[in-house]
Amino acid sequence: MAGNDSLAEFLASAVQAAQEAGEIIRKGFYQTKNVEHKGQVDLVTDTDKACEDLIFNHLKKLYPTHKFIGEETTAALGATELTDEPTWIVDPLDGTTNFVHGFPFVCVSIGLTIQKVPTVGVVYNPILNELFTAIHGRGAFFNGKPIKVSSQNELIRSLLATEIGTIRDKETIDVCTNRINALVFKVRSVRMAGSCALDLCGVACGRLDASFELGFGGPWDVAGAAVIVREAGGEVFDPSGKDFDLTSQRVAASNPFLKDAFVEILRQTGC
Repeated sequence: MAGNDSLAEFLASAVQAAQEAGEIIRKGFYQTKNVEHKGQVDLVTDTDKACEDLIFNHLKKLYPTHKFIGEETTAALGATELTDEPTWIVDPLDGTTNFVHGFPFVCVSIGLTIQKVPTVGVVYNPILNELFTAIHGRGAFFNGKPIKVSSQNELIRSLLATEIGTIRDKETIDVCTNRINALVFKVRSVRMAGSCALDLCGVACGRLDASFELGFGGPWDVAGAAVIVREAGGEVFDPSGKDFDLTSQRVAASNPFLKDAFVEILRQTGC
């Protein structure tokens, strides 16, 4: 693991990259978008690509020996293998559908793994000017102020976030909606805001008590936010209750008091 001085420098570099990319997102947010389809409902815009180019160029100049995994470039080539080397994992615009529709829950997500462990995290929503940051072992912050997960200990009083995902075959949708239908009776309410990274940050700052998602795009959706949740005192885990695997496209998070009950309900719904 890198020393504290190095980690602080990595964080500062990631924040700068996220804020510069955020300017591109902010300008594009109120303009007509050039939209392409990656799948039936999965979208990509010129802004996604421009932001990823900016972030990678910024970080590669500073850290030429580091590895890079990004949604729009590396993933398109199928190169998402995670090694022990310091690896920047980037979602240049999480919430592209929100971006296209002018719904303000969009963010830049940047995570750094060292020896496969998420170590530095930055999630920045440039429309709402909300910056979440964390370094492993040094706490989590929201716009520079320390944050903690909620202290809610009853699932029935909890606010839960999830997403439907981008796969639209009937079997997948039926499983998903049946699961949500069961969960609605176990929590206070359910939210679908359209950004996995921001859902996790919502758990980190106590806006949400729990979150889960299955079948999201890849490690770029969670690499940054996983550090932030853990450093805010939260738990990040596989929805089945097993250890979180950054490459599995499965994630759940909650405060420590809710984890066992949350996992039990998720297991009952087939996670």
